[in-house]
Amino acid sequence: MNSIYIDYIAEKMQVASWRVSHCIELFDEGATIPFISRYRKERTGALDEMQVAEIKHYHLYFDELEKRKATILKSISEQGKLTDELQQSIEAQVDAQALEDIYLPYKPKKRTRAMIAKEKGLEPLAKAIINAEISDAVQFAGKFVSDKVGSVDEALEGARDIIAEKVSETPQVRAQLRDLYTKWGTVSSRLVKGKEEDEQALKYRNYFEFSEKLDRIPPHRLLAILRASNEGVLSLKIDVNEDHAIERISKKTYPSRHASASVRQQLDEAIRDSYKRLLHPSIENESLKIAKEKADVESIKVFGENLRQLLLAPPVGQKRTMALDPGFRTGCKLVCLDAQGNLLCNDTIYPHPPVNERIASMNKVLDLVDKYKIEVIAIGNGTAGRETENFIKRIGLPEFVQVFSVSEDGASIYSASPVAIEEFPEYDVTVRGAVSIGRRLMDPLAELVKIDPKSIGVGQYQHDVDQNLLKETLDNTVESCVNSVGVNLNTASKHLLSYVSGIGPALAASIVDYRTENGTFSSRKQLTKVKRLGDKAFEQCAGFLRIPGAANPLDNSAVHPESYHIVEKMASDLGCKVTELIGNEQLIAKIDLKKYVTSDVGMDTLTDIKKELAKPGSDPRNEIQTFSFSEEISTIEDVRVGMILPGIVTNITDFGAFVDIGIKQNGLIHVSRMGSKFVTKPADILKIHQHVNVKVVDVDLQRQRIGLSLNF
Repeated sequence: MNSIYIDYIAEKMQVASWRVSHCIELFDEGATIPFISRYRKERTGALDEMQVAEIKHYHLYFDELEKRKATILKSISEQGKLTDELQQSIEAQVDAQALEDIYLPYKPKKRTRAMIAKEKGLEPLAKAIINAEISDAVQFAGKFVSDKVGSVDEALEGARDIIAEKVSETPQVRAQLRDLYTKWGTVSSRLVKGKEEDEQALKYRNYFEFSEKLDRIPPHRLLAILRASNEGVLSLKIDVNEDHAIERISKKTYPSRHASASVRQQLDEAIRDSYKRLLHPSIENESLKIAKEKADVESIKVFGENLRQLLLAPPVGQKRTMALDPGFRTGCKLVCLDAQGNLLCNDTIYPHPPVNERIASMNKVLDLVDKYKIEVIAIGNGTAGRETENFIKRIGLPEFVQVFSVSEDGASIYSASPVAIEEFPEYDVTVRGAVSIGRRLMDPLAELVKIDPKSIGVGQYQHDVDQNLLKETLDNTVESCVNSVGVNLNTASKHLLSYVSGIGPALAASIVDYRTENGTFSSRKQLTKVKRLGDKAFEQCAGFLRIPGAANPLDNSAVHPESYHIVEKMASDLGCKVTELIGNEQLIAKIDLKKYVTSDVGMDTLTDIKKELAKPGSDPRNEIQTFSFSEEISTIEDVRVGMILPGIVTNITDFGAFVDIGIKQNGLIHVSRMGSKFVTKPADILKIHQHVNVKVVDVDLQRQRIGLSLNF
């Protein structure tokens, strides 16, 4: 990568250039974010996963910028206008907008008023005015009256058109205005005439007469206004002080303060026209684009963090599970799964109106719990979820059976997906949905990777933000979570395996095929026998795959095979076997890491190895906890201001956190009610799936909204 890009990234991230350079070299060699951050700390100076991901984003950005530069250079060259100075200026750019500013005068465009004026031969007049080469613009304009130019006024108007376009294409002018708009502009929205009675418009009622500084508007508000504008509900504009804008343009335009009054008049008119007709519409759109890009980044960051928390939610583990997908009229679809998540049976019970087969349903549940030795029950939290949970808890289950409410977000999408059809071709969507609910309880990460992250419902305005950036962030998040936990090579689905560093969908399918044909893997080395899994892929994936019960215990740890010899040397120096060293705190404490430092292996890697020997293959996720909603409420009509209710955080946004309190409608804890005036972001104090006690501060039955607070 060009050194100007590396220096730019290093300055932005406040890290040494060599660390960025080495990280990019690793990307070019085919390394992944998890592999680099975990196993190449010496190469990058121990850049963490977030930093490595940021460098990868810049790497992709500058790759695209290089392609754009090549296109621009070719275009200008074909016009015969490419000079050495211009080429150097283009090649030195690190900002896409600045690059486009330089290209603007050379960019092919439709026939403009300035082009027409040039065709009439008025360019010399325009140059004379803008360079203040004349004292009387009107008199000089008389020389250009001809069969193409009917009058002095027409000549001056054409000259001003040329000047206006030239001014609008001056990079310094555009940069000055962009700065003015982004720092001092005010975004305003108004209800579009004729939409007053539109029911869809009512959800945007807060923005019918709205204005706020562009640099202060929160991301969720800007995205809401932009969505309403795109839907034709609101008109949207950015206002700045026009006199200030024109003053900034003038400072970058006047060649001399000694220009005559006649010339100044023409310049003033041209600049004002340039601003109103050309610059304002363009810079307004650019400023909105810049503001939206910032809002996108912030919203995607929130989505990514929420997704991380959801994927790393505590698993109940390998337990025999009953799962119910609740319903009223259609009944509750019920499935039983073994400890590995395999479907054992499926049925339907009807404990609710209109059927009301409560006794039959109770007996069926108890019989299945006994027959399949069920240890935990997962109940979807959608329609009839609360009623089903209450029913199940009252039927006299064995004391050891635990009952959990499980989020259904995305379950219906999974159940109708090709992935679900491939897994359960002989069953319908109701069975697949129930299985997914049960597996989510057993291992949320393994099940949720089968669903498009955008469908999980833990973001804000995810359909309005930059979809490419969203996908990049969410893919990185899923990959990070999968690799931080580690994957059982002998039980993982191909969907989970596909997120392991260096594998992907094709190799994941090959691994599963090999496992089906040859039985379980007994060692990591066996991976090299998998079709199309070469040395590079093995290097990238091996450290993140686990083989419980392997002959070499390091195969069930995060120690990479390339470092096995180090552990073997440690054990030899201590006079023990590797199996005796693992988990033995006294022996591990005796390891002097300095003895094992080499030119390739530093203290960072050795420290990680020592930690892993103490707790090999440990799961970073917390223990799961049971939870019960208040029995005082079952619908929004039961909710009263002042109630203190238990709840589960289901989504976190910039403006607040949504909490499931056990009814159809989630409540909202606004950021101003988070418990401290110093809290600016809900994510600073709350996490997805966190259990909280909240106070009801507002109930709006008409809008079906509940306001909650952590202050009580």
